[in-house]
Amino acid sequence: MNIQFFGTKKCFDTKKAERYFKERNIKYQFIDLNIKGLSNGELQSVKKAVGLNNLINTKAKDYKKSNLSQIRGDEIKEDILLKNPQLLKTPIVRNGKDATVGYAPEIWTTWE
Repeated sequence: MNIQFFGTKKCFDTKKAERYFKERNIKYQFIDLNIKGLSNGELQSVKKAVGLNNLINTKAKDYKKSNLSQIRGDEIKEDILLKNPQLLKTPIVRNGKDATVGYAPEIWTTWE
């Protein structure tokens, strides 16, 4: 397994995901979205696995300001998400080409 997950230190679900992998002695790489966001390639890989709309955090503070719900083109939405990683639902957990959004241990156990 090659686990990589993106989140923020203050996100409760991200903390739960980190604890999940630590308790099972599964090596992982954590990327703090407040420090370093997703690259375009990472976004494309995750989007292919979970779908673009599943990546958008509709409860984020800046969601209404971003007008993401009004935008129709995926490229524009992707550009906004790359520039504003706080609009991403977290944690985003990747294992190669597989990915999940949110706390999803029921899926992670199938990766082991």
